[in-house]
Amino acid sequence: MQVNMLEAKNALSRLVAAAERGEDVILARDGKPVAKIVPYQAPQVQPPGAWKGKVKVSLDWDSPETNAEIAGLFEASAVRNL
Repeated sequence: MQVNMLEAKNALSRLVAAAERGEDVILARDGKPVAKIVPYQAPQVQPPGAWKGKVKVSLDWDSPETNAEIAGLFEASAVRNL
């Protein structure tokens, strides 16, 4: 259903109920769609430890050689941006 802004202001509760039932509720300004009312869905948060065993980390991730290589990449990037 498409509803103009003035009607939406007067019927917000009815429009939200329609969205909760799964209906498409489009808000229009001068007959042109500008917004959509959709049901809220809570974000799904991964429990702590959900990535355990799924990511491989190199044993030398914090070695002086690796740190020097990363620092060099930042320095090269800074020079290119000047």
